[in-house]
Amino acid sequence: MINKKIFLFVALSIFLVGIISAQGVSYCCEKTVGGGPGGYCIDAPQEKCDTSGDLRAVPTSCEATSYCRLGVCINSKEGTCMPNTPQRVCDANDGVWDERDKDDIPQCQLGCCLIGEQAAFVTLTRCKSLSSLYGLETNYRTDIQSEVECITSARPKVKGACVYEKEFESICEFLTKKECQEMQTGDSNAEFHQGYLCSAESLGTVCGPRGGTTCVEGRDEVYFLDTCGNLANVYDNSKLNVQSYWEKIMAPDCGSGSNEDSPTCGDCDYYLGSTCKKGSASYGNYICEDLSCTYEGESYSHGETWCADAKGIDESLPGSRHFRLVCYNNEVSVEPCADFRQEVCIQSSIGDFKTAACRVNLWQTCYSQDDQQDCENLDKRDCEWVEGISILVDEYGESSVRDDEGDKIDASCFPKHSPGFDFWGEGTEAENICSTVSTTCIVQFEKGLGGSWKIAVDEECKKRCEDAGEDDCEDKCKADCLTGFGTDDKPELNDDWTEERTDLCYALGDCGISVNYVGAEGYYDEDDLFTISETEEEE
Repeated sequence: MINKKIFLFVALSIFLVGIISAQGVSYCCEKTVGGGPGGYCIDAPQEKCDTSGDLRAVPTSCEATSYCRLGVCINSKEGTCMPNTPQRVCDANDGVWDERDKDDIPQCQLGCCLIGEQAAFVTLTRCKSLSSLYGLETNYRTDIQSEVECITSARPKVKGACVYEKEFESICEFLTKKECQEMQTGDSNAEFHQGYLCSAESLGTVCGPRGGTTCVEGRDEVYFLDTCGNLANVYDNSKLNVQSYWEKIMAPDCGSGSNEDSPTCGDCDYYLGSTCKKGSASYGNYICEDLSCTYEGESYSHGETWCADAKGIDESLPGSRHFRLVCYNNEVSVEPCADFRQEVCIQSSIGDFKTAACRVNLWQTCYSQDDQQDCENLDKRDCEWVEGISILVDEYGESSVRDDEGDKIDASCFPKHSPGFDFWGEGTEAENICSTVSTTCIVQFEKGLGGSWKIAVDEECKKRCEDAGEDDCEDKCKADCLTGFGTDDKPELNDDWTEERTDLCYALGDCGISVNYVGAEGYYDEDDLFTISETEEEE
């Protein structure tokens, strides 16, 4: 009787899938072949490295190289300093890279930013951004080392009533002491009264109270005017007819917070969400306008930033992208993070106030990590440890990841935010990264005397089985990719195995079969991913 033995070769050809091969020497590619987003500082086989021009590739991990070392990426536009950023990634995102610690970089240190008659204790880069926002020159004081000292230094020069005679009348102007002294030339007899308003009765000038209200450039508040048009104290309708409030400079004590849309109090605060604008007030024509925003039914404070709930971001679908939203002067603006999910939007809160920023997605070294602690080190990378599947395997296709006791375990390190690729072209980053994980599952099985199919244990598998001290070699040599042994029907692909491999594609990035962020299907289906070939051998 002729005994037929069938060799089934199940070749998993995964289109657009990428990890670092566990076989052979891994190189640190300064840039991978094909370029594109995310193509810098990646551990890959040597043939995947672009060595044209002055680009480098050395047989070690990128963490050990000088050209892919981590540092601080300074974004002068946003006024941010992002630590632990590869130099190549920083350059690709138009940042300025610095190898020093953040604490040693002057642009990242806190100092006093003087903006008109206001101040903020921020970094130099943030100060430049704020100054540009207000259209003012940058005035940054590094000698001021505390927020209290910073705010104090921003107080305006001492002001008061400057009284002088003109055409036999006692005239008054509200000026600084220096300005008033400059008027005391020749026959002028200008006299400065520090802290007094021109509407003070004791000065006996032609200026009186209740001359209306106004806004002042560079200030947030609504101010009273006297009958000569000089500034008085901050508008407080309850003090309209209180003479003492028109005598000397006084701090406002009406309302609370930013007093947005208040008809009676002009004590606005731009940083809390209001500023002087024309509006309906109990007296005068100016109010503290509310600068907050409404977006998709929710209210946001002026200056608040948050991450958008963009399509496909949670699943990292192809084409999806992170966005940062900004509430500024009643309007919501949309700021996209870097394309291909090379930047992610990170959001935090201080009380109810949200802040968000786009920062570099540090996914490049995730796949090569074989230790959970290293994988989840957020100072170096944005990865997560997943148990149940291993992408780092030895020559026998078994996991090369071990636990603390040295036992093999099925676990892998994946990007927390899967990157995207320009997968539509030939010779692109997608092909270079994704194709390296194509897997071939080879199974040898035969029909037993009873007519059912069983594993045919070859010499190589038998030796591995014996070396491992296993008794049941048939079970040891059974591949997870097939199911149905022990029956008269020929074994077929294991649905659990194909689903697991497909999920692996999703975890790696824009690989495998998927729909994009608007629900459109891709070019490939499961038949393109899993191709089966078989040969028969007669004995």
